[in-house]
Order: sequence, then C-alpha cells, then structure tokens
Amino acid sequence: MAGGWAASPLPASAAPAVRALTPARRARLSALFPGERLIVPAGELRVRSNDCDFRFRPHSAYAWLTGLTGEDQAGHVLVLEPSGPHGHEAVLYLRPRSPRTDGSEEFYRDRRYGEFWVGRRPDLAEAERLTGIRCTHLDALGTPAGRRAGDDTALTTALAELRLVKDAWEVGQLQLAVDHTTAGFEDVVRALPRALEHPRGERWIEGVFGLRARAEGNGTGYETIAASGAHACVLHWTRNDGRLAGDELLLLDAGVETDSLYTADITRTLPLSGRFSPVQRRVYELVLAAQDAGMAALRPGARFRDFHGAAMRVIAEGLADWGVLKDAEGDLHRRYTLCSSGHMLGLDVHDCAKARAESYLDGVLEEGQVLTVEPGLYLQPDDETLPAELRGIGVRIEDDLVVTADGARLMSGALPRTVAGIEEWMGRLLDAR
Repeated sequence: MAGGWAASPLPASAAPAVRALTPARRARLSALFPGERLIVPAGELRVRSNDCDFRFRPHSAYAWLTGLTGEDQAGHVLVLEPSGPHGHEAVLYLRPRSPRTDGSEEFYRDRRYGEFWVGRRPDLAEAERLTGIRCTHLDALGTPAGRRAGDDTALTTALAELRLVKDAWEVGQLQLAVDHTTAGFEDVVRALPRALEHPRGERWIEGVFGLRARAEGNGTGYETIAASGAHACVLHWTRNDGRLAGDELLLLDAGVETDSLYTADITRTLPLSGRFSPVQRRVYELVLAAQDAGMAALRPGARFRDFHGAAMRVIAEGLADWGVLKDAEGDLHRRYTLCSSGHMLGLDVHDCAKARAESYLDGVLEEGQVLTVEPGLYLQPDDETLPAELRGIGVRIEDDLVVTADGARLMSGALPRTVAGIEEWMGRLLDAR
C-alpha cells in the first residue's frame, strides 16, 4: 500500500471571495489583544454512536477568521502569535493530507481522517495558497488539552461583538440563504398533499425542506421545526413526529445554511387546508400586526429591545380586546408569547450570543446588522384562561431583515405574509403540481 501511487495534487482553484476579507477581520481582533497569544479552535469531532461521529461544522469564529468552512477542519486551530509591539502573525495548525510513503497507514486505515475513508485534504502548501495563512502541522501545537489556557471569556466576547455588524459580502451570503429557504418553503407547500397522507407528516415536511437545504447549501442552519396543531405551542418542537390534519395550522420554522455557513431563519404558519378558518385568521392577523409594528421600529440608533416592545404592545392590546386580558398593562401577555421577538442572525442562527448586554441586548441597532423579527402567540391546548376555540393554536411569523441607513430592508419578502397572500400563494403552488 505504501508504493505505486502517482502524484495527485489537488487541482488549482480560485481563492474564495471571503479570503480577501479575513486579514482585516484578524487585524481587528489583533488590535484588541496586543501582546497576547490568541487561540481559536475549529472544534473536535464528537461521537454520535459507537464509531459514528456527528457531521462536523467548524466553530463560527474560526470560520469567520479563516474562511474555512468544510468538514475537514475538525481538530484544526488558528493561533494569532504576538509579532512586534502590537500585531500578530496568524498560524494555522492543521492535519495535512495523509502521506503515502514512510510507512504511514493513515491514508487507508484511519476511519476518521484517512483519505480513502473521508476524502482528500490539502497538504500544507496547498492550504497556505488557499487561505493566505502560514500553515504548519497540527502535531506542533501539542495535545488538545494543551491548546487552551487561561480565561478566554474576553476573547469569546470580542469575537461575538466583532461579528455584530455584517459587511456587504456577509449580507449577500445571508440573502442567498434566505433565497434558498424561500425555495424550500415552496417545496413544502407542493408536498403537502403527500404529507397529509403520511402518519408522520411533520417528518415528511422536515425531509422535504432538508433536501433543499442539503442540495443548495451545507444543510439546515438549525433543527427544522415542523409543528402541526397544538405542537406549534411548543417553541422548539423538533421531534416532528406528528400527523397533519387538514383543519389545522402548520408552523414551519426552517433555514438553509449556505456553504459559507450563513443561515436564514424564517417561520411561516400555514393553513393545511389552504385557507384560514375564521378563528385561525383572527389569531394570525394579530401576530402579523405585531410583526408589522416590530419591523417598523427597526432603524439605526433605535434600542435593540424597541422592536420587541412595539410588537408586544400590539399583542397585549389584542388580547385585551378579545377579553383574554383585563387590560393591556403589565406583562401578563407573556403567558401567551413566552419569549422574545427576535435575535441577531449570521453564522449562527442566534448570532453573537456571547456579546455583552450593553453591546447587544441593551445596545442600539447599527446599519449592517441582520436580525429576525418573530412575534408569536402560543395558546396552549390545556390553558383554561382561554376560550375553548382559541386553545391549541400556535402562530409565529418570522422574517429576516438588514438594518439600513434609514430603516431596515426585508430580506425574506419573497415569501407572502398576509392571509390573502398566503392563501393565493398556496393555491397557486398546489394547482401547479
């Protein structure tokens, strides 16, 4: 096995567009930690069952700093070594392509890293050409336990806050994710007749969307929520093992993750019959009005929490009009809304979560930030404070927006949001099957 192999370098390919952006990103991080050695791992493989690993995705900070997003990055580490009085030199410690000489057996025996098992990796020179970063063998860094030292909270926080504002390339990647997600929602509507026939129709929906996500990008950016009927009252219903019923609603919360690892995050609540019943419409239109109010509050300089407050005022007033609440004051509406109305979006679905409160949750919006607006009403099936006809209805409407100089641009506007728009869209897709 060690001999008789022809030279087979990886074919030359154009450097990804993100390579032009990563040096400036690393420089911004370097400026925050003069003289300190900064270690940013891609992460390690994790066992799913026995000798089978979970599919690997690099840590978002590593991907942002290197532009490397593939499954072959498992175990790799980016180190910014202090260089000179203020700067750093980037060094990428990686596992290069398995040698086929010198008695090495890795290329054909190693189930995790061997070329004949999981595919070819670049050698050190090829990796340097691909990334523009000096590359050296992972073994030079020592054992995994020795690759991190000290308190890295400050580094984790900085890496999150540096990613709060997206550049034009990132916004483009997020728009691509949104566009693929839109196509996935259309696939789901076309598949509804078959899903309604299956005893686990929610799983059918999940699979249909997953096909689009895997075909167009890296996969889904998070576990798909395909929640029919009262399952929609569970915020993160990912079991997706229920049957669909034609007189119920389907809450679909799903997003395609691009090959560059940026993800969309969109939710639509759809009538499985193709038309909303009067009570379903009443709940849906209250949530839609809340979302409209939330989106209208987005602009540079507005507090991040403002859009949630605007949406919740509409919800509270609507619940009071229905007689569910005595009045719209206070926070009693939270029994029916459960959570916040949105979050930052980017490489992670809940992006930049390690940022300080003063920079994010208690901060102000800036041009270039991308976020979701997703109010919802979750009217539990066993909630005796509700009229019987409202129980078991869950509605969430979620869209992705980028903050602009004078407001915000709706990135997911290709998917209809109004009752009339959804009914027309569903009817057109089903008729065209």
